[in-house]
Amino acid sequence: MIIIHNKQRKIHINMHELKTKAHAILKNAGYPDFDLGILLTTNATIKKFNKMYRKKDKATDILSFPYHDTLKPGKTITVRDPEDKNLGDIIISLEYAQADAPKTWNRTFEDHLLFLLAHGIAHLLGHDHMTVLQEKKMRLFENKILTGVWPV
Repeated sequence: MIIIHNKQRKIHINMHELKTKAHAILKNAGYPDFDLGILLTTNATIKKFNKMYRKKDKATDILSFPYHDTLKPGKTITVRDPEDKNLGDIIISLEYAQADAPKTWNRTFEDHLLFLLAHGIAHLLGHDHMTVLQEKKMRLFENKILTGVWPV
């Protein structure tokens, strides 16, 4: 089950479409029936989470909180009980994403939001971008799970 909470009111989001796209991305990732939590918020709120969990006192576009925090990229989640069918939670600042999409990524906001969703899911599945090689592998995985979903 995908649960999306929109805690901001400035930027309109088609929640049904976002949920449909999230389901497609999870299916492409090989986890069509796993749970995913998505919080859509503001710069002020994501800044608080970033400070609390990453010790960075600034807003960011996305934060990911994996349920399977020791999962390595490319490894499959082993389901031993129903709780294991949880990927984790993602927090996205729509305010940050909307400002960042055209100037940094040369994308529409809608395309960038889908990319961020795939990026967050990649993090939940153990991917990271601390090195050039890790980033390359992560981008390949993101492109794979966005097949048929992105660009808008």
